[in-house]
Order: sequence, then structure tokens, then C-alpha cells
Amino acid sequence: MLKWFIRGAAALAVAALVAGLAYRDRIAQLLAVNSLFDDDVIVENFSRMPELFYATPLAASATPAPLPRGAEMALPAGYEAFVAARGLTSLLVLKDGAIVHEAYYQGTDADDLRISWSVAKSYLSTLIGTAVDRGEIASLEDPVTDYAPAMAGTAYDGARVIDVLRMQSGALFDERYKVFSSDINRMGRVLALGASMDDFAQGITETRRAPGERFEYVSIDTHVLGMVLRGATGRSVVALMEERLTGPLGIEAEGAYITDGRGVAFVLGGLNFTTRDYARFGQMIMQGGTWRGERIVSESWLRAATRPSATTAPGAIRYGYQWWIPADADISDPDHAFMGRGIYGQHLYVDPKANVVIVQTAGDREFDAPGITAGYIDFFRALVAATEE
Repeated sequence: MLKWFIRGAAALAVAALVAGLAYRDRIAQLLAVNSLFDDDVIVENFSRMPELFYATPLAASATPAPLPRGAEMALPAGYEAFVAARGLTSLLVLKDGAIVHEAYYQGTDADDLRISWSVAKSYLSTLIGTAVDRGEIASLEDPVTDYAPAMAGTAYDGARVIDVLRMQSGALFDERYKVFSSDINRMGRVLALGASMDDFAQGITETRRAPGERFEYVSIDTHVLGMVLRGATGRSVVALMEERLTGPLGIEAEGAYITDGRGVAFVLGGLNFTTRDYARFGQMIMQGGTWRGERIVSESWLRAATRPSATTAPGAIRYGYQWWIPADADISDPDHAFMGRGIYGQHLYVDPKANVVIVQTAGDREFDAPGITAGYIDFFRALVAATEE
């Protein structure tokens, strides 16, 4: 996602130095991330993102929640070929809450923090759910500007919270990753240079259509959700993450949240955890929002969040509140499968009916090629079937 804007950011930083501007401390980091997605370093870089960007730690638990081990599952046909083709770095399968398969590839291991990319959006959805549960967000029908008044006069003026949750804000935002001048790449340069993500969001003023009219995946919607959450609670997203999710989940390793230069969390893709700690979150979600006897988020929220409600195109993968649902999932079954997913092959796949959670991290250079998403889903379903043999 960041390849093109990082290269541009490096060039801008060098120019700033020549001009005597105050970017001196960022140049070394910007030059390092210039090659973030290059084939020979992508795996290593995805394990050291907090070194390359501004980041805030997320504390490990003094009493980590156990992940018991079950009998090793038999692997489905084609497993090794899939691992190689998709550039997997880790794969962990939980069945009935126990690890039945855990493997690391390409020199990674269980201690590596792996970047979530857009799996982080599903975490933020859950934090929004905690705010709704507590009455901090009174209604999803409320205007975004009730909680983020700085967005008045922008493309989000008139959008409801639920519109933004469903990626139906109507904001005009160019998400093309390989176009230097696109909005997603301009946003990346803001992040890399340590400027303000909030200021950037306030500069999104044009709309493509009316709010709520149609699904269009634009990552800036998730940043605006972060602004809503901060406004509703009076807390930073980092503090809320520790208090309401990572603390109660009992994560075993210190995580990290990528931030802008003002400490504002990069909520649309900046979480870094171990594979096992991603699995803890997934297991809590599958258990309907409970963990170690504690209610983390309401089951009613999770049911709504993981049900397809956005107006996605017929036959396409479907969308809820920052969660994805396979196009052919039987949504009449309340226990249908769903997932969080991020660029380059990051996935958190949850199948409540089978009581299976799958965490996959990767450096898949072809993640956006035609048919790849369907291939991922087929692979996850084969793993689920194998746990039942």
C-alpha cells in the first residue's frame, strides 16, 4: 500500500534538508522505508514497522491468557504449495480454543510483531462497539460531526456514524495505491513525515455521492471513525485499546500502534502484534465478545458488525462494520464465517459454526490479483474442514 508514497516521501525529505527545513530527524527512517515492499526486505520490514514509523507501545499482560495446545491437525492437500505461492510468514489455527496448528516461515518466529494492515479496522470496529455499549456513542444514526465537530464543512458533514462504519460515507477519496498523487498516497506521506492525520482528514472536502448510498472502500473513513471514538470518549485510541482490548485479552507480548507525529493512532492499519495475540482477539470475537469470563463487547454488536449490511456489488465479497463476509456465505445462519483482512495477505478468519479461528500473516506481492481473495477463502475453508477430520 505504501510503496509509492514512501518513495515520494523520501524524496521530499531530502529536498527539505537541502532547504534547511525541520525534517532532519526523519530522513534516515524515510530512506529506510523507501524499499518497504521490495522483495528482498518485505518480510523483515513487516516485522519491524515500529522502528520505521512513529509508534506507541501496547503493554503486554502480567498474566497472559493461555492458549492451550490440542492435537496437531492433519493439513489439507495443497497446503505447502499455498504457503509458498502466497508468501506466508505465519499461520495459526485454533479449534475449540486450542492451537492445533502453528507454523512460521521465511525466517519469522513466534516472537515477531507482524503488521496488521487493515485487519486493524476490525479492531477499531470492536472499540466502537464498546463505546456504543457504554452509551458514549448514543446512536449509529448520529451525525459524525456530533462527535468529531472538526469535520463540519468537510466531505463528512452530513454522514452518519453508520455510513462511515459501512464505508458508505460518500467522500471523494482516491484509493489507488500505485498512483503517486492519489489521496491514499498523500495520506501516507503525511504519516511518514510525522504530520497530522486529523488535519489531512479535514482536507477531504469533496463528495462522490450522498452518504449511505453505496459502498466504496476508502481507508480515510476508518480514520474518521477514530476521530468519532476519540470525541465520544475523550480518550486516545491507544489508551482505549489497552484498557478495553489488549489488557483484558491478556496479550503475551508488547504490541505497538503506528501513529502520526502527534501520537494519533493509525487506526486504519497500524497495529502490530504477534500471531498468537491476533489469535486471542479472534477467539474472543468468536466467543461472542467474552474472554476469561469477562464481557469485552456485546454479542449484539458483534452480530451486527459481522453481518453484511453495506451495499456491495452483487457477487462481490461483502462488508459489515469494518469486517468482511465471503460472497457466498449463508447469512441466514447467524454463525456464518467472516474475516478481517489487510493488504499483502494479512487475515483473521473466524468460523463460529466450526469453532475455528485462523490467523495468517504474509508478504504476498500478488494479494490484489484477480482470484486471489477467493483463493484465500478456499484455503481457509479447507483448513476448517481439516480440523473436523
